[in-house]
Amino acid sequence: MASEVVEGATRAEQVKAFIMHHVADAPDWHIGPVTIGLPDFMSVHLLMAMIASVIVFLLFTKGYKKSSSVAPSGLTNALEALVLFIRDDICIAYLGKDDGRRMAPLFLTFFFLIVTMNIMGIIPIFATATANFNATLALAVMVFVTMTFGAIVKNGIGGFFKAFIPHGIPIPILVIIFAIEFLGVFIKSGVLALRLFANLLAGHIALFSILGLILTYGWFAAPAVFLGLFVYFLEILVSFLQAYIFTMLAAMFIGQVYHPEH
Repeated sequence: MASEVVEGATRAEQVKAFIMHHVADAPDWHIGPVTIGLPDFMSVHLLMAMIASVIVFLLFTKGYKKSSSVAPSGLTNALEALVLFIRDDICIAYLGKDDGRRMAPLFLTFFFLIVTMNIMGIIPIFATATANFNATLALAVMVFVTMTFGAIVKNGIGGFFKAFIPHGIPIPILVIIFAIEFLGVFIKSGVLALRLFANLLAGHIALFSILGLILTYGWFAAPAVFLGLFVYFLEILVSFLQAYIFTMLAAMFIGQVYHPEH
């Protein structure tokens, strides 16, 4: 009985180590049996974010081939459909025609960069940068800066603070509402970072938990392969969904500050 307990504990530790190896950040990049050492200032998740940036850049400079004489097809058609969707149904819908078109590159960058980092996380040799709170916080800080400084540039300092002051409310209550609305700018940015990080981390923990069971217990856990495949394809859907939700909420929050009259 004691040996069974020890063996069970050892296997549990193996599953835990497998999960943490694929989810947690690390100073070195492990590709199977090969270990690639990284500089002191870089971690695996930072490297993944940089690789994702390069992929997005190459996707639109080399993969996207627009011709005035030939209708777009294949990858170009898919990218164009996504670009038009983000521009028309998110940017223009929440920011208006002028601001929506002007700021579309920012939200397109959010969407494609987040999708790329999410998808990389379910490819064995890569890791998930968006499962790191530092990465999602950096994206949220960009939204916060656009919400605050962008609104001040657009509406002036007075117009920025006026957006937090509803009309027709008694002064004692108005002070409370102003404080809540002003803090809401910080809370909204924090929620963006937290929900993207939590969703990606939880999904990958679930996926690698199943894979860890299979690799640790062997044929005894073979039926879990079907559950693992289901979760894997679900993660692909979640990768796009979470990128869409982050982009949509960012546009919504910025639009509320840019156009408080609406």
